[in-house]
Amino acid sequence: MSLDEALQRLLAQAAPLGRTEIVSSFEADRRVLAQDVMAALQVPPVDNSAMDGWAVRVADVPAAGTELPVSQRIAAGQVGAPLAPGSAARIFTGAPIPPGADAVVMQEDSDTLDGGERVRLRVVPPPGLAIRRAGEDIRRGAVVLRKGERLTPASIGLAASMGLDALTVAGAPRVALLSTGDELVMPGDLPPEALPPGAIYNSNRFFLQLLLRRLGCQVEDLGIVPDERGATEAALRSAAEDNDLILTSGGVSVGEEDHVRPAVQALGQLDLWKIAIKPGKPFACGHVRREQGGRAHFIGLPGNPVSSFVTFLLLVRPFVLALQGMASPAPVSIAARADFTWGKAEKRREFLRARRNAQGGLDLFENQGSGVLTSVHWADGLVELAPGQTV
Repeated sequence: MSLDEALQRLLAQAAPLGRTEIVSSFEADRRVLAQDVMAALQVPPVDNSAMDGWAVRVADVPAAGTELPVSQRIAAGQVGAPLAPGSAARIFTGAPIPPGADAVVMQEDSDTLDGGERVRLRVVPPPGLAIRRAGEDIRRGAVVLRKGERLTPASIGLAASMGLDALTVAGAPRVALLSTGDELVMPGDLPPEALPPGAIYNSNRFFLQLLLRRLGCQVEDLGIVPDERGATEAALRSAAEDNDLILTSGGVSVGEEDHVRPAVQALGQLDLWKIAIKPGKPFACGHVRREQGGRAHFIGLPGNPVSSFVTFLLLVRPFVLALQGMASPAPVSIAARADFTWGKAEKRREFLRARRNAQGGLDLFENQGSGVLTSVHWADGLVELAPGQTV
């Protein structure tokens, strides 16, 4: 199955969960907005000065070198009196423009005289110079943030400028994470020198949990499930009761020791897909029934660390964001210059670990093996190559 078809079919199952919660704006980063944010005021609220300088009437400055008496001083947060004809007002950045003024001459284009009682203006200002107009950023009633947006520090700051200290976001997906494999050992349980032959540390459990948290999920870590059919079914049955998604790594192939596939089939439904990508060909999705009705989504990732990481980015990440109602959850590709040679044409669509160099091009990690987690640490993106493509 092509990656595009797999993603389309996966997203078709990802109906938004429908839960919402109100969170402090300080806690809303990376959450998905659940309702439009409309402006209750205009920004700026009034015409104000874009810089420190002198508020004047353009008609009072017919030529460079014009001198005017200073009639008032207006700081940010203060409201000045109407500007007397034939005078200038000392004004500071963000301060409201006094009625009657129609330009601001910045202080670098002026000379103060008589201890600040008068000012000489060395330029003739055009109307509107250095004035930020009321509502030029945001009009009252405008939609400033839309439902389905994933919030960023900038968007949260924008909401704060509307007076909001809390936002309504999609409820956090509840995800059960479990690993399978008797060969897995948790870091900290045994030192490297005590690892028995064939044992490996469970790295997938760490990066998958953190990737999920970065997507706004509440993660229930169920640890490592023994390679036994009964233990696997019990773990899945328990996980389905309180979670929206069960995510596993390993155990979804067709070997005698891969118990996840038959366990999910016994408790619900499973589609085992061979996706035409490298790394990450084996991919499983389906659901596990709850005893009290309803069901939890199920996704099974390959066990190789790089395969698990890459398929998470390409398929699980969009799925989890779609559960939260994100408008456009699919990954976005950009064009970049290849500063590398790749002569091996693959039959499958290939994703190579790469990072941008100081010259703006892309370098490849030297070892693209599906078990080389160093490549994921080193990289900051994936180079996508079409089947049969060389570089």
